[in-house]
Amino acid sequence: MKDDTTTGGRRIAVLGEMLELGDEAARAHWDVGRMAGEYGVDFVIAVGGDMAKQLALGAADAGVESAIVKDNETATALLEKFLRPDDVVLIKGSRGGMRWQIAQALTGQEITGILS
Repeated sequence: MKDDTTTGGRRIAVLGEMLELGDEAARAHWDVGRMAGEYGVDFVIAVGGDMAKQLALGAADAGVESAIVKDNETATALLEKFLRPDDVVLIKGSRGGMRWQIAQALTGQEITGILS
């Protein structure tokens, strides 16, 4: 599902767990992983615990390669080894997961927390 606006690189989604979804959490995470594939994502990095596994399983169901990592630091380290010029990265998750720290690290910014 790539379009003319892509840079020619891969589409990588770094997806963190969505908090406070209650009983629908597992299915919602699986659906998001699946939709990543439907929207043309080439690789998913799922960050967190059990719900990150659901993200990765949904992505796999859509034929997308994925990795499951436990935290922002591990996601950043993986991206630093994995990224190529022209790749496009989307980073998304609940505010409590502070996924912006991944973008800060990759761009050389100071790492901030919620209360920073």
